[in-house]
Amino acid sequence: MTRTVHVDGMMCNMCEKHVKKALEKIDGITSAEVSHEKGTAVIEETREVPAADLEKAVADAGYKFVSVE
Repeated sequence: MTRTVHVDGMMCNMCEKHVKKALEKIDGITSAEVSHEKGTAVIEETREVPAADLEKAVADAGYKFVSVE
């Protein structure tokens, strides 16, 4: 399953790496393709990860979770 997480506060490639690493640590996420230009992280999941878990990972990385679709 693929979903898009919208993230505020990313400004560079290092920001992308922080968000990617945080999201890929979550059990159930197999990959994350992050774009600071689009403000998104496209995640591949083996199960639907709760939005609260995504929000916590993004916040712990230092960025603002906006939404997931």
